[in-house]
Amino acid sequence: MRRLVATAAILVLLGSGCATRESVRDLRGEIEALRAEILPLRQSHDEHARETARAADRLAALERRVADIGAGLGDTARTVADMRRALADLHEALEQVRADLAARGPRVAPAPASEPAAAARHTPAADDHDAEVRYRQALATFRAREHGQAVLQFLDFLGRYPGHRLAPSAQYWIGEAYYVQRDYRQGLAEFQRVLQMPSRSGKAADALLKIGLCHANLGEPSLAEASWRRLIVEYPQSEAAVRARALLER
Repeated sequence: MRRLVATAAILVLLGSGCATRESVRDLRGEIEALRAEILPLRQSHDEHARETARAADRLAALERRVADIGAGLGDTARTVADMRRALADLHEALEQVRADLAARGPRVAPAPASEPAAAARHTPAADDHDAEVRYRQALATFRAREHGQAVLQFLDFLGRYPGHRLAPSAQYWIGEAYYVQRDYRQGLAEFQRVLQMPSRSGKAADALLKIGLCHANLGEPSLAEASWRRLIVEYPQSEAAVRARALLER
């Protein structure tokens, strides 16, 4: 500021004709000094402008990245919604198959009296063999993690052989198919059907264990505990009872 005042004073002197050579030299010195001060300021301003431009570029890149992430999240949400709709459609189709099988009842295929060879093929032993083959095929499908198809095959088995000794096992694996897909409510209903079957074989204990686990996953601990205690009372020597005791100790 003082230099600007001195410069202005010298300019006034020059204007009035009173300036000396010494004052002109002083003026030039002041001008050079001002130039020396302005140069780093200008350089600093230019650097600041470049930094601002770089920051603007980085901000724009971040905004683009946020937009891309938002779009990806939107696609993921739509994919999950589509999967849920597909699962709901599958459940509806399975219920329809179950209703159709129940309406048809057990298949009866008596052999005509005029065809003794055909009658020989439809012996109890042949039917039992056919039932076991169908059961093993459905179980192989389940173990291949094709759970929806396995449910259909087990339902077909139950429709054909509702009184077969493997029927409780087939019903159990239907419940297991829903359980491994974390559809605990439907799995619970399927496992309870095992307990309603007249010939429950050895699957009743396993079904009670899984009924308790379904209740536990559904946030119903008291019902889970009741199921496991029933299992221990009714099937104390079963492997499922050993697991139930361990679960109750937790």
